[in-house]
Amino acid sequence: MRTIVMLLAVVGLLAGVDPGRAAAQGPIKIGFLSPISGAIAQAGKDMYSGCELYWQERGMQIGGRRLEVILEDTEGQPATAVTKLRKLVDSDRVDLIAGVILSNVAYALVPPIEAAGIPTLYPINSADDLTQRKRPNWLVRTGFSASGNMHPFGEYAAKVLKYRKVVTISLDYAFGWETVGGFHKAFEDNGGQIIQKIWVPLNIQDYAPYLAQVKRDADAVFVLALGRWSVLFTKQYADSSLKGRVPLIAGGTHTDEHVLSQLGDESIGVISAHHYSASLDTPANRKFRAAFEKAYSRSPSFYSENCYTGARVIEEAVKAVNGRVEDRAALMAALRRVEITDAPRGPVKIDAYGNPTQNIYVRKVEKVGGALQNTVIHTYPAVSQFWTYDPQKFLAQPVYSRDFPPCKHC
Repeated sequence: MRTIVMLLAVVGLLAGVDPGRAAAQGPIKIGFLSPISGAIAQAGKDMYSGCELYWQERGMQIGGRRLEVILEDTEGQPATAVTKLRKLVDSDRVDLIAGVILSNVAYALVPPIEAAGIPTLYPINSADDLTQRKRPNWLVRTGFSASGNMHPFGEYAAKVLKYRKVVTISLDYAFGWETVGGFHKAFEDNGGQIIQKIWVPLNIQDYAPYLAQVKRDADAVFVLALGRWSVLFTKQYADSSLKGRVPLIAGGTHTDEHVLSQLGDESIGVISAHHYSASLDTPANRKFRAAFEKAYSRSPSFYSENCYTGARVIEEAVKAVNGRVEDRAALMAALRRVEITDAPRGPVKIDAYGNPTQNIYVRKVEKVGGALQNTVIHTYPAVSQFWTYDPQKFLAQPVYSRDFPPCKHC
């Protein structure tokens, strides 16, 4: 009998299964990494709230098993995140890792994730190459790729808004480069011209000197900002000579619900694109929004929706493997096959590269019932991270950066 038990244990280990835990059917353990202190703590808390709401709606059970979630604070720091990841894997023996916002943290975690062979889901981080040139084996993303959301918006700005010359103003880091890059390429591929690219440091306290540089023959200004940067930019744009003369368009985070209530009426009319709006009028989103507002007394942002839907992706994958999360390879394969038709944001399907194909919404800030909202004015259905471009040709070009695409019309 002892020999048989040992053989079963060996077979289980070879299959990536912990036979003791599988037999006992203990709780499914998820390690959640989020910055719940530090500069982006509010976004981190909003992010976790989305997952928490979904799991509570399921009675903290998925796949017929009790769910245990271990929340760890990354403080938004790569070194801290790596330490917390190792603790979750080695000490807590979690079955799956989820969370992460910042790109530098997301990339720093890839080597230990790959080394551990631990199924991982990023519901927020948008760094392009996580699902493009440098895609890991043990990671899927359920949020968005930074440039992928902007390709259709570049087309919209050229073909629908009829802009010909646009100036971009963006935070000077990877998320900004990739957001601007996606807009830049698609805008120019549809006949527009980027005539100036202005990069601002993350420690910026005054946008006025940068706004003064904007070329006066621009048809519009495209801005990429979020959080405190959106608040600062909006106020100073309203105080500048550009307000009322040069229309403002934006990446989706600039007017996202995590900051929209702080922007004021000066943001009315701003057009942006994103894969979610809290004002999206569908049964699934109305239900989600009502539940979120009841639980947390605030409107859901894309951070919270991404994590709510990410939690559902995890549940669907767990059900697909009949709750046997100890078989890591099977769980990872199941995560890559998930398709949801009725997420609050709309249909979501994970592509062959581990990135969601989903609707992209063009939104316009309006005041409805005394509050600002991102009213959806156009929908691009089932958008791939590669848009209409051939994936192989797209991947052969450099990742979008400060200097790519080159500014040929600057």
